[in-house]
Amino acid sequence: MLSIPINSLLPSAPRLVTSLPGPRAQAIVERDRAVTSPSYTRDYPLVVARGEGCMVEDVDGNVFLDMTAGIAVTATGHAHPEVVRAIQEQAARLLHMSGTDFYYEPMVELAEQLALRAPFAGGDTTFPAKVFFTNSGAESNEGAIKLARYYTKRSLIVAFLGAFHGRTYGAMSLTGSKAVQRANFGPLVPGVTHIPYGTHASLDYLEKNLFTTILPPHEVAAIVVEPIQGEGGYIVPEDGFLQRIREICDRYGILMVVDEVQAGMGRTGRLFAIEHWGVTPDIITTAKGIASGMPLGAILSRPELMTWPPGSHATTFGGNPVACAAGIATLRLLDSGLMANASRMGEILQAGLTQLHEKFLNISLPRGKGLMVAVDLLDEAGNYNPKLRDRIIQEAFLRGLLLLGCGKAAIRFCPPLVINSDQIQTALDIISNVLIEIL
Repeated sequence: MLSIPINSLLPSAPRLVTSLPGPRAQAIVERDRAVTSPSYTRDYPLVVARGEGCMVEDVDGNVFLDMTAGIAVTATGHAHPEVVRAIQEQAARLLHMSGTDFYYEPMVELAEQLALRAPFAGGDTTFPAKVFFTNSGAESNEGAIKLARYYTKRSLIVAFLGAFHGRTYGAMSLTGSKAVQRANFGPLVPGVTHIPYGTHASLDYLEKNLFTTILPPHEVAAIVVEPIQGEGGYIVPEDGFLQRIREICDRYGILMVVDEVQAGMGRTGRLFAIEHWGVTPDIITTAKGIASGMPLGAILSRPELMTWPPGSHATTFGGNPVACAAGIATLRLLDSGLMANASRMGEILQAGLTQLHEKFLNISLPRGKGLMVAVDLLDEAGNYNPKLRDRIIQEAFLRGLLLLGCGKAAIRFCPPLVINSDQIQTALDIISNVLIEIL
């Protein structure tokens, strides 16, 4: 087993000491191939040994600049010392007791903090939200479906093409991202209708066509929407789109469920991305960055909605005390400067990507908010070019930069929120050098 001193500091820029993958990485990839599910998607042979801030080191000692944050999860950076300390202290006291059947303070404290920050309208209660803890984003979305149907006594749901809400059956039924995610798994959960995302034309079609023909609005329990589509391409909707969903929901007694699994927890410069639009949802689902890498998710709802009785919904591991301790530390760090840093660094990132767009016609203008940013890769005719996108990701890896794709031909930038301007410039320089070499 590889032994690396955990108190040694990683450099703040890539440092490659072997060809990629190195010999130890190759050996582990071969071992993995023999025993793990082929359904895992691995874009390149990165075998991580440890991480620190925005940097990760592989088992051969190569150091990479991480613009993925474990798919937008390590919000406070890899192994933030305050998060690690909270985990260690809690683990020494209590690892597990199941919040479904018992009480422990970290679960209550995190629920209080999330409830106080929830962007719901005020009510008659001290806290503007109630919280149900889960293990993941998919589980949060599963629970949101159940809660919406339970409260409204309706069965139908509207979701969006390009959406990603998870791979379990209910969440997958909401998902409209890629055919491979649904192929050969039917039948899915019934009652879900998908419409195009982000445009007023789509909402016109919903009201003028679907609601008047095949989708009775008074049987619709919820409209489930990402404030910024994640896997669908980091798509920012048209101005007024989210406000109009709120209006439609109010008109027909439908619940507005906002999936903040990827966009939430400070990534866009606000705790929840929906806050950028001043829209009040009814239910919020979250996960990913909520505990800086510990498995945790949550459903937040207006208090009057969460009326399901004891035993109607539960979980063994959701709200685990160690994960909740990490969540408390994460919220503290987000409030103490990381959300503000996400806004500042996001502006720098978009400015740099705009310069790349002006230099290379194959790169679109950037889009996004905070450190949830993407660009599309295009061919000479301006069409999506997924092959070019995939090649750039591979070539960047070989130069020590970790990137991920999304959408039809986009590269997403979702680094840890501790990233600094020098690291952003390093990433931009690597991408520029790749484009100079391959175009």
